[in-house]
Amino acid sequence: MKILITGAKGQLGSQIINVLNKGTSDIGKIDSIYDKAEIFAFDVEDLDITNLNQCKTVIKEIKPNLIINCAAYTNVDSCEKEQDLAFKINSIGARNLAIVSEIIDSKLVHISTDYVFEGNGTSPYREYDITNPVSVYGKSKLLGESYVREFSSKYFILRTSWLYGFNGNNFVKTIIKAAKEKGQLKVVNDQRGNPTYAEDLVHHILAVAVTQEYGIYHCTGSGECSWYDFAKAIVKYSNINCTVDPITSENLDRAAKRPAYSALDNMMLRNTIGDNMRDWEEALKMFISHI
Repeated sequence: MKILITGAKGQLGSQIINVLNKGTSDIGKIDSIYDKAEIFAFDVEDLDITNLNQCKTVIKEIKPNLIINCAAYTNVDSCEKEQDLAFKINSIGARNLAIVSEIIDSKLVHISTDYVFEGNGTSPYREYDITNPVSVYGKSKLLGESYVREFSSKYFILRTSWLYGFNGNNFVKTIIKAAKEKGQLKVVNDQRGNPTYAEDLVHHILAVAVTQEYGIYHCTGSGECSWYDFAKAIVKYSNINCTVDPITSENLDRAAKRPAYSALDNMMLRNTIGDNMRDWEEALKMFISHI
């Protein structure tokens, strides 16, 4: 089995490689089909997914059985300022991988986001709910989803949210650093979603990828909270002496609008391979214990 990973140096890509090398995640063992898998790890300096000809040349030579696309432009505020670049990476890049995966008859896993939803709901979004993104980031990711569905016949689109892992920057690391340095934090309390540990997401990516259960999935940590709740838990489980106070989004000067409510329901996981995503607090404790 050959697996090609884009965005391999990022938070999710590096975690996928780590789990593949170990043969297990915190949740449990991964399928034995991965035991002898050849991993082809690419980042932007090795493979420009926005260049269709380069994608064809590189990927057709390897002929992977599975492509996992972790490459994305994820800085939500910067996407508002660099709209063309956001669509180039998040939309055209996804399209190119879908086109080539179809040519070589490969499965394609594409990672998407809760930001494809408007965020005016009060109960977790399911896979069939109508999308209506309010930011350039969300719009570029939604167009990427559309291209994957249009050009690939063997795709898994996994929408996730509030992701954190060992590599790169994320909310958990930011809060820990700020809490130690400042001793007092102000965090928004009017945006709700699902914190997701990269290790748990990886386990489910690899579980679904060996099946033919193609389609769109939501894959987030179990349970929901606000960023304020999340920050308080991070400080608590890190045993840092720090006060966390709630504020509203209006107090922050941000270029991009965020969905006020973007919690996702892992309905399709439950109805196919099973939903073993851990409670967000349990997963957070595990992550903090590792770091």
